[in-house]
Amino acid sequence: MDIILWIVLGAIAGFLASVITKSSHGLLTDVILGIIGGFLGGLLMNLLGQPGVTGFNLYSVFVAVVGAVILIFLGRVVHL
Repeated sequence: MDIILWIVLGAIAGFLASVITKSSHGLLTDVILGIIGGFLGGLLMNLLGQPGVTGFNLYSVFVAVVGAVILIFLGRVVHL
């Protein structure tokens, strides 16, 4: 059941990140960016002394969206 929640959280985070950055790479790519973004955002928050992704809640969505936005911007920089 946890994997389904991670996919749903990733889908929400990827969609929100694509809206924030005004770029859509497709639904599957947005979901993947959201899942990886959750991991990246959790790591970054742990480095800052804050909890990472803590479950299926608004804080975790925020952390995942921040990570996904960072990934999208890094992807844009690499393509330049």
